[in-house]
Amino acid sequence: MPRRVLFLCTGNSARSVLAEATLRAWGAGRYESFSAGSHPTGTVNPYAIAQLEREGVPAHGLRSKSWDAFAAEGAPGMDLVVTVCDAAAAEACPVVFGDFVRVHWGLFDPAGVEGDDEAKREAFARAHAIIRNRLRAFLALPDTLWEDRDGMQAALASIAELE
Repeated sequence: MPRRVLFLCTGNSARSVLAEATLRAWGAGRYESFSAGSHPTGTVNPYAIAQLEREGVPAHGLRSKSWDAFAAEGAPGMDLVVTVCDAAAAEACPVVFGDFVRVHWGLFDPAGVEGDDEAKREAFARAHAIIRNRLRAFLALPDTLWEDRDGMQAALASIAELE
């Protein structure tokens, strides 16, 4: 049975969506990926969709949604919850409770970058490059590490340092 991973941020329009779609494409069979936000914008940022398409990552079915959908009765249980909000920019990260591994992979918000289209495209490309590097490292972890919760937590924390 695939392990379930939930990526959380504030708006669920950029970072968490990039991570959800990329892990869905790369981890099929091993992982099911989801994303949500504490204050969802209601729409996926068009620059996020364009970035995924440039990288050849399927973007169909992505939507901005509240994390309440994953706390409701009958919601699928998660094995891992990854927050991707930018604490360095004083962005409030969702606080989650449950019996799952949790890690913080802080990342600047490309949706907050101001400027022309090229500046915004570059911000989304840079954010996605960081996400891809972290997901490559995550997917390289042996499945047996899930049996060692402390070991998994340590490995995930070290991945947070990757740029």
